[in-house]
Amino acid sequence: MVHISAGVSALAAAIVLGKRTGIAKSEEVRPNNVPFVILGAAMLWFGWFGFNGGSALQANYIAVQALVNTNLAAAAAAVTWMLVDWSRKGKPSAVGISIGAVAGLVAITPAAGYVTASSSMIIGLGAGIASNFVSNWRASRNIFDDSLDVFACHGAGSMWGVFATGVFATAAVSGVNGALAGNPAFLGTEVFAIAVVSGFSFFGTFIILKIINFITPLRVTKEEEELGLDESQHGEEAYA
Repeated sequence: MVHISAGVSALAAAIVLGKRTGIAKSEEVRPNNVPFVILGAAMLWFGWFGFNGGSALQANYIAVQALVNTNLAAAAAAVTWMLVDWSRKGKPSAVGISIGAVAGLVAITPAAGYVTASSSMIIGLGAGIASNFVSNWRASRNIFDDSLDVFACHGAGSMWGVFATGVFATAAVSGVNGALAGNPAFLGTEVFAIAVVSGFSFFGTFIILKIINFITPLRVTKEEEELGLDESQHGEEAYA
């Protein structure tokens, strides 16, 4: 749920702040440093083992299952994101694989201690496809400027993961059955939780940002933005 909250809150913030200046609708903003993107994804992937495995609060079979599920889902999502990019753009990319892996990590987080290894791969496959399409939909419509695709990866990815937990959870792993194991009520609980957390996070963030913006501007002036925030806000340059 923390990723749904983060993704939906980012969507609210993008709407309140508005779009960056000087970015054309058809323009694809590329990462400044591809090796750093890969390094960041690798560090997240490694750190996520502690995040998901440690949620068991003890070294037992559920912690081991969570570790395995985390790795499989991330790998599956990385591959599917790459394949979707390959199909849409004609070429695979290291950045796409990195983003896909993060989407898979997000999606498996709510399910890591509830599903089998095979189900974790399905969740990862679904996350890579769903998050990629949400990202491309956002970019093609240019409705809001979520430059890091926080909503696509964390919001949509986590929504899929929470929903999939209600579908694939099995008592053989966690003691709780999902819809496929004959307990559709658990899926209903997950869907209800998605709706409540999404609504609370979006409107709560929207209202808070509007109040802050009334007190002090959230966005710099057009001149400061065109000059660059490094120089206008901090008096320094990242690159000379």
